[in-house]
Order: sequence, then structure tokens, then C-alpha cells
Amino acid sequence: MVVDLRRFAVPEYLPGVDRLTGLLVQARDGDRLALAAAIRMSQAEVWRVAAHLVGQNEADDVTQDVFVRAWRALPSFRAESSGRTWLLAIARRACADAVRTQSRWRRLTARLHAESAATHEGNRVDELHGLGDLVMRLAPAQREAFVLTQITGCSYAEAAELCGVEIGTIRSRVARARVELIGLLQAARAV
Repeated sequence: MVVDLRRFAVPEYLPGVDRLTGLLVQARDGDRLALAAAIRMSQAEVWRVAAHLVGQNEADDVTQDVFVRAWRALPSFRAESSGRTWLLAIARRACADAVRTQSRWRRLTARLHAESAATHEGNRVDELHGLGDLVMRLAPAQREAFVLTQITGCSYAEAAELCGVEIGTIRSRVARARVELIGLLQAARAV
């Protein structure tokens, strides 16, 4: 569906604001077409920021994350700053989160490879190629809880909300995932 941006004018009750801010206010007030127009208007700029901060390979995912975060935060948008400033602040935080996640993943993978190399000097371990391989062997519910809390950095409460379960369930899934990962690592070392 193509949205004609000319259809949207700045609301009369917001004199002196730019078009994007006006669209975000309309979207906050329930206008879904205004939300689509705001996304269309700002998507290229948000993507460019993400591409420069996290790289072009991750920019699409981060851009999508930005607009999901913005949609969730719309009810609290007060138009005290411009819509552009508000969206780019969200983009900056999403990029920082993506960089932290990438960094954690690289450190965990490097540590796993170092441990594997130290314990298997000269031995070949066909099935152990990094943390990703081990994590993929976990049961789906355990993998989801482990990745959300230990790799992505979500709190247990956030992970519980995302998974639609109680916080205790997330804690037990993470604990079982850790036990399982230790067992998998020990089995790989025994080879």
C-alpha cells in the first residue's frame, strides 16, 4: 500500500512543528496511516544511521528494531523534541544494543574456541565449531531463554514477558540450559 504523504498535514493543535513530528503525534493518537507515513518518511535516514553505526549487514534488522521500539513508545511521545530527534535517539540506543550483542557473541565464541583449542591440542573436534553450535543443540525453550538473557542481555523479567511465561520459568530454563551447555562442552572435550 502506497501512502501519499501529502495527505497528512501538521495538526492544527501543533502549530510550528515539522511534518514528521505531526505524523508521530497523529500516530500516537491512533492514526495508523500517519504511523505508516512517519515510517516511510524517516526510514531511509534511520537506516543510514544504523548502517554507519553497526554496518550495512545489520542495518536492516536494527532499523526494524527501531520502528518496533518507536511503536511501543508512541503512547509516551510528548513532542517535546522533534520527531526526528526522538527517532534518532531510539536508533542510537538500538545500535548500541546491537553492538553490545555482537561484542558479547564474539567474546563468547572466542573464549569457547580458546578453551576448545587448549583442551584439544592436535585433536580434531568435528562437532564443536563455536558457541552457536552448542546453543543450537539446546531445546527450543531453553535456547530462547538463554539467548535472551545471556547473549542479548534482556533481564529475566523482559525475557519472561517476551516468552509469555513466568519469571521463574525463565530462570529454570536458563539454569537447565547452562547445565546442558556444560555437559555438551565436557563431552566435546572428552573426544
